[in-house]
Amino acid sequence: MKVQKDTIEKTLYDYQEEDLNTIFDHLKETSNGNLLYQLPTGGGKTVVFSEIARRYIAKTGKKVVVLTHRIELSQQTSKMLNGFGVKNKIINSEVKEFTDQDNYMCFVAMVETLNNRLQEEKIEINDIGLVIIDEAHYNSFRKLFKFFKDSTILGVTATPLSSNIKLPMKDNYQKLIVGESIEALINKNFLAKANVYRYDVGLQSLKLGISGDYTVKSSEELYGNHSMLGKLLAAYREIAEGTKTLIFNNGINTSRYVYETFKKAGYNIRHLDNKNNATERKEILKWFSETPDAILTSVSILTTGFDEPTVETIMLNRATRSLTLYFQMIGRGSRILPEKEDFNVVDLGNNVARFGMWHAPIDWQEIFHFPDFYLDNIKNDEDIEREFVYEMPAELRKKFKKSNNIEFDIKAEYKKVFAQGLRSKLVLERSIEQHAEICVENSEDVFDARILAKELKEEIAFRVRQYSYCIMNNTKNYKEWLEEDYERKLRSSISRRFAAKM
Repeated sequence: MKVQKDTIEKTLYDYQEEDLNTIFDHLKETSNGNLLYQLPTGGGKTVVFSEIARRYIAKTGKKVVVLTHRIELSQQTSKMLNGFGVKNKIINSEVKEFTDQDNYMCFVAMVETLNNRLQEEKIEINDIGLVIIDEAHYNSFRKLFKFFKDSTILGVTATPLSSNIKLPMKDNYQKLIVGESIEALINKNFLAKANVYRYDVGLQSLKLGISGDYTVKSSEELYGNHSMLGKLLAAYREIAEGTKTLIFNNGINTSRYVYETFKKAGYNIRHLDNKNNATERKEILKWFSETPDAILTSVSILTTGFDEPTVETIMLNRATRSLTLYFQMIGRGSRILPEKEDFNVVDLGNNVARFGMWHAPIDWQEIFHFPDFYLDNIKNDEDIEREFVYEMPAELRKKFKKSNNIEFDIKAEYKKVFAQGLRSKLVLERSIEQHAEICVENSEDVFDARILAKELKEEIAFRVRQYSYCIMNNTKNYKEWLEEDYERKLRSSISRRFAAKM
């Protein structure tokens, strides 16, 4: 989109013009069938539907209503419509009656505000031909459909998958029009390329809530613990140090712990959540925009209605089963600038393993028409974790520098033991002996060796998990008991080896 200052001249990109023509072809074909339009975050959905509003009013002489779900989006949308020469009125909480509606052909409203006014019969909007719904995957908009039975509804979204699995979008929209893909927008230099870094995280302590996503409580317990906070900090140092970074969390407490952890480590960080008032929010976002190495940790409030092209790193310090949220979070880093062709995505929630790469091809038509099938086939955490490969951190590896080989393949060992008809526990016994051996090799005495053994906690948990998959007993209590037993036997083995030396 080329914008000249102090004018309303705007030029659509070729792909936006193409989509716009397709949408108008369908609007001509049907008088009351609802359409859904998909375009990735950063593709310019607001630009497209602003031009749609302008042309629709010019061609039909009928009015347009644009619905949003957040006040910031209402203001941004109104500004964009003005840029296209579409005079519009925002229906916000201050609008109690509607005496001047004949002065406007376009109205921008927040869903809750408009619903309240229409329910109370305080206002009535006449001669509405087209209703445009931004972020149409949210289900709060459905309550307004009954007021616009004689209008055509155009939903716009980056992800045509309902936020409520019981209310599929195909129930309310007859046709889906799919716009340019993320990969195509990257290739045409409209979106930045994502450099993706994945850290394996055991998520089986997480619980699913009624929404179908992980609960805040179980997420806070996992991501608020010392080990995970350390992992996040280490990932930042390894991948993103010095870059403008946005960290997404599932829970205010976790975000605050992240703030304290990074602050203590000397980094330039702020925390933002929905309890910050408008003035604080504005000040924090201004600081973030103007500070080159700024780190902003937040919950999900910056997934929509927030545009900061200078973001260089997105850290997903949470797991989600929401495809929409996955795309929204990563999309916050995808804006391209003359000096920014790529950005980092650091995933600490196995999200890439669950949904695939952000830029990978995705069949939106299939997801729209068969959402149940798609949701039923999202990879579960156990299947993801079966594919994990443990790699000892570089700092820890240095402590075992006297050992040439530190590897031990639980799955391969289990196959060997199983083929020989031996008892399965032998796998863990051999693993314990291998761990004891490398601890002794790299220690002066039994005390040093036991300290080293404690640093193997993460690898021990990984090996126990792999073993439990092999024997198909994956209960939490059993794994915890195995870990404790493993650590106790490892200490005994270390003591025996030093006793034998003496």
